[in-house]
Amino acid sequence: MNEKISNKLKKLPSKSGVYIMRDKKGEVIYVGKAKSLKNRVSQYFRHSEKPVKVQAMVDNIDDFDYFITMSELDALALESNLIKKYQPYYNILLKDGKAFPYIKINLHDEFPKFEITRKIKKNDGAKYFGPYFAGIDPRAILETIQSAFKIRNCSHKFSSEKPLKRECLNYSLGLCLAPCTNRVTREEYMEEIKKAINFLNGNDEEIEKILLEKMVTASNNENFERAIELRESLKMVAKLKQRVVANMPKDVDKDVIAYVTDGLSGVLTIMVIRGGKILGIQNYTQTDMSEEDTIFNFMMQYYQNSLPPHEIILSHPIDEKLICEFLEKNLKIISSPKGLNLTLLKMAKENATEYLEKHLEKEKLEYNSTIGALKNLQEKLHLKNLPKRMECYDISHISGTNKVASMVVFKDGKPYKKDYRKFKIKTVKGSNDFASLQETLERRFKRLQNLDGESFKEMPDLIVIDGGKGQLSSTYEILKEFHLEDKIEMISLAKKLEEVFVVGSSNPIILKYGSAELKLLQRIRDEAHRFAITFHRQTRTKAQTESELSKIPGLGQKKIDALLKAFGSSENIKKATAEELKLVKGIHSSLAESIVEFFVSNKQ
Repeated sequence: MNEKISNKLKKLPSKSGVYIMRDKKGEVIYVGKAKSLKNRVSQYFRHSEKPVKVQAMVDNIDDFDYFITMSELDALALESNLIKKYQPYYNILLKDGKAFPYIKINLHDEFPKFEITRKIKKNDGAKYFGPYFAGIDPRAILETIQSAFKIRNCSHKFSSEKPLKRECLNYSLGLCLAPCTNRVTREEYMEEIKKAINFLNGNDEEIEKILLEKMVTASNNENFERAIELRESLKMVAKLKQRVVANMPKDVDKDVIAYVTDGLSGVLTIMVIRGGKILGIQNYTQTDMSEEDTIFNFMMQYYQNSLPPHEIILSHPIDEKLICEFLEKNLKIISSPKGLNLTLLKMAKENATEYLEKHLEKEKLEYNSTIGALKNLQEKLHLKNLPKRMECYDISHISGTNKVASMVVFKDGKPYKKDYRKFKIKTVKGSNDFASLQETLERRFKRLQNLDGESFKEMPDLIVIDGGKGQLSSTYEILKEFHLEDKIEMISLAKKLEEVFVVGSSNPIILKYGSAELKLLQRIRDEAHRFAITFHRQTRTKAQTESELSKIPGLGQKKIDALLKAFGSSENIKKATAEELKLVKGIHSSLAESIVEFFVSNKQ
């Protein structure tokens, strides 16, 4: 614990609030809530044995901030917003904000229709069915409803528009009762809606009978295309029937949430049951704190994007009153289930355990090829620091023409494409790779000094140069010019024998063939090479295109740029008609015809 943290701990109030943990780079790594900020935050820094995952987080804390709130409920709301904003590494990993789809119907509409939505609106008077995931497509369900019941799927607004003069094709095909032309009363139409809702609530018998009768009729009438469509709808119904939970009433809706951990990693599984059927099972990997916090935070985030059922079964107890207040729902929460509920919880736990085992194996492989490889690299190359941010540079050209350079960034052993950058070599004549690399590094370090551009603000721990001892020596001179030799380390990787050259040594270091550390260097080198070649091809193609187009009288650089922007490539411009060319700003009729004639004559 550093002095900064020690001083802050003394000033912590014994009030409810939210705290934010930061690492050495100032990045938020954890957000938590507390009834008493003083007690909760101080716990992290006491010299007591902690769970492995908690200790892993504490070891990364360099500073913290806190906010006092009026109540624990306010703290909960603020915590939720801050998790969404910062997406901290050690918080629950439900961060993408994506919601599962629902089928929605507003029964207050004059002639309601079903639609798919991912946004749940509170108190809008609509009924929602779902969520649908894990192989159940809500679009297929709607198609099944459309095949069985004569319900509209148009966008006609009955409240504000007059009846239409004639029906659409769906009426002729027997797929809609045509309320748009007053061919049906609201009462008659709502009977069809009730049947569809009955199906969505878990009763499959009626829809299965209707679909089967329609399929036989279509087949007898030799309407085989329609019969195939109805057969697919029957398959959807059969798929839903396979998910029925034995001995469970059809009108039962509940979620089962189980958390399994090995002390460092954990998996949280939610099993969604609607209408007596298991609609899906979803697994989430976690690096959160206690079991109670993990489940509580999951429910807090998950049910902001989805509708909670009346009954929720949990593997661990939580603060039931607080979660109900936060979600503004009166929920029945069972943390000590019996009978069928216990069987469902065991099923969810088995899913979580199996997923955890697979995740740990995958996580181990990923660790060995990233962080593990970085640690090996630090040891084998005697680097001062762990190279968490690596940058690799490569040059691409053909006989000194269209020279370009690439900058590829790896963070924690993985590509960080957001920070990839391309350079056009401006000052070097001919095919001088050494000078081209020097220019590239000089421009990069100037951007670093001026904090110019997001990709250049962060200082690399290690720079990898594609080349041998000569490339390393020349680029190291630029590092010294900017007085960065004590802050940034530099190596080069020669392709032929995969030799690694380090500053200050004339002999290369040979990393074991097939080792994780050598593969990591090869990955970043190959990625820089790929990125440079791709950019060079784009530059060369554009140059050739501009050269070709510049031969056309009346076509200047601005008009060439406009054409390339509109059509994307010279090939598309060649294929365009005069009428299409005229749509581009600045290209008048006679110029458009000249362009077409130019490419036609060059073909011959």
